[in-house]
Amino acid sequence: MSWWQFILFPFALIYDLITRFRNHLYNIKQRTSIKFEANVIGVGNLEVGGTGKSPMIDFLIHHFLSENKEIATLSRGYGRKTHGFRLGNLTDSAATLGDEPMIFQKKYGNKISVAVAEARAIGIPYLLAHNNDIDVILLDDAYQHRSVEPSLSILLSTCKRPFYDDYLLPTGRLREARRGARRADIICFTKAPIDISNQEQLQMIARTRLYHPDAPIFFTYIAYAPLISFGTEQIKQKVIGLGGIADNEVFKSYLKSKFDVIEFYEFADHHDYKADEIDKIVKAMAHHSAMLVTTEKDFIKLGHFKILIAKSCFYLPIEIRFIKGQSTFLKLVDDTLKKYPKY
Repeated sequence: MSWWQFILFPFALIYDLITRFRNHLYNIKQRTSIKFEANVIGVGNLEVGGTGKSPMIDFLIHHFLSENKEIATLSRGYGRKTHGFRLGNLTDSAATLGDEPMIFQKKYGNKISVAVAEARAIGIPYLLAHNNDIDVILLDDAYQHRSVEPSLSILLSTCKRPFYDDYLLPTGRLREARRGARRADIICFTKAPIDISNQEQLQMIARTRLYHPDAPIFFTYIAYAPLISFGTEQIKQKVIGLGGIADNEVFKSYLKSKFDVIEFYEFADHHDYKADEIDKIVKAMAHHSAMLVTTEKDFIKLGHFKILIAKSCFYLPIEIRFIKGQSTFLKLVDDTLKKYPKY
């Protein structure tokens, strides 16, 4: 712990008391967790952002579509300018749905139902009323939203900064104490090096067992798909990178390993891009005769700037892959699904 963490430690203790008391109320049933007659899979984390929740949701969507399941996603829709329950449609944008739900809306269209609601316990009945045939609801960033009791809870943590080495806010990035990991049915360590050794995995599993004695544990890494254009010009040798996600480091490292990166513009997660920021980037592109490469999440917002559409602009889709045990993971997921009567 560094000196500034020691200074903030009393505030972390207060935060711990508040979150512990809240969880205690749920544990003793003084606050209600609703269990719906529906398959609800929650994906979340203990720390603040950047663990790969959306790629995991996307992975599960692909899996359930391959099984011809009727799927819905439900998230808060962070950063949107609308309120209450909203079901995605062709007219939506990141401003109305939030950037991450909009990725799913744009990618899958009417193949799935994409919804947002601040209160998940209210959003689920709306979803089921809209589509009585839904087989599974995927809750994004729902680990601390205990008003809904999921059928399956998947906890994510990064290999670079595992939850058992982190500290509570404001001394660290944890939203609740490490002991909260015990509520998980499955734990996934994400953004692993593709060459992570068995020994490293065993050491991380052993550390995790201090907080959860028996949850199945998996390791995943990020894989990038080929560039997808959202401009009209061709690929160029030089690249200007742009990242506005919770953890830009993996994306930045990948770009530098594959391209001649001249500049990299880094923004905060869910950044709302302004015209003057885009103008600055376009000028840099012209000065260096470079193309722009950004993330799929940023493309959802950047694709609306006409000045970029006329340039050499691309985004990199990502997906998660398992170091090993993918079939075991999917079997655990499938085994939780129940058949509920359709009314």
